[in-house]
Order: sequence, then structure tokens, then C-alpha cells
Amino acid sequence: MFILYALPIGILAGYLMGGRLDRLGELRFRWGWLAMAGLLVQVVLFSGAMDAVAGDGLGATIYVASTAVVLIAVLRNLRLRGIALVALGAASNLAAIVANGGVMPTTVGALAAAGLDPQDGFSNSAVLTDPVLAPLTDIFALPPWLPSANVFSIGDVLIGLGVVVVIAVGMRPERARR
Repeated sequence: MFILYALPIGILAGYLMGGRLDRLGELRFRWGWLAMAGLLVQVVLFSGAMDAVAGDGLGATIYVASTAVVLIAVLRNLRLRGIALVALGAASNLAAIVANGGVMPTTVGALAAAGLDPQDGFSNSAVLTDPVLAPLTDIFALPPWLPSANVFSIGDVLIGLGVVVVIAVGMRPERARR
């Protein structure tokens, strides 16, 4: 959900830089279908509809694979300004997830700061006692008064910043993008 805040911020930044929203249609994101497929798998996985499947260990494998698929699609688009930040954030998140057995660790404190309780079902964030790569995990929180308050990682911040740059630069005229 953290990414949802990057979209309007990127659009606002694009307008402030003299851009136009219709210019985003000129961006050519290669393998976008692959990124969308990976993200769709995660939406289904974390919707609760697959708790029975996800709970038997298969969920972690699906999560890692779908995250890797999205990263591959992102890497295919490194020519776009801002995508390198998205790739760095996605790689950071993937490293933390793989190092911790297929879940993104969080803390009780971060969940509480976001107004959330640890969930019983399979979630992309789980409280772990001693996570590997702890600085890369979901240790930050959006306050509960914000819509879609949740926990997030430094990787999510990098992804969000990258999306802001891609949108803002993508709204500029072609000559200004270079």
C-alpha cells in the first residue's frame, strides 16, 4: 500500500516540473505483463483467499517467486530514469524475504505504530524474534490515521521514490527527459 502514496506525489511533482499526464502514455515499460502477473499473484496470495495453501509453506515459495518475477521485469526497464531506485528497493526487499524464509519480518512496535495487530493468516509481514538483515525489514510504519496504514521497509521507500521519479520525469517533454 505504500506505493499508492507515490502515485499522486509523482503526478504532482510532474505537474510542478511542467509536465503533462498524457505523456506517461509515451513511456514504454518492457515486460509490464510480467510485473503485473507477479503483483497479481501477491494480491491473491495476501487477500486471505489462499490462507489454506499459503499456510503449508507453499505461500513463502510463491511470495519469493512472485517478488523475483517483478524484479526481473523492473530490471528489464533500467533505461527509464528512476527505475534503478525501484530495482534497488525491490532487491532489498527480496533479500530480506529470502533471508528470512519467505516472509518480510516486522516488529510488534511497527505494527502497533500502524494500528495493526499481528495477523493469524499468511501475510507478507510477520513478527520474527531475531530477523536476518533486520535494517531491510518492515521496521517503519504509516500512522493509523492515514488511509491504508501499514508497515514498510527501506526497500519500499526506495521503490516509492523511484516511482515518483519515473512518473515525474515521464510527464516531461521527451527532450527534458534526457
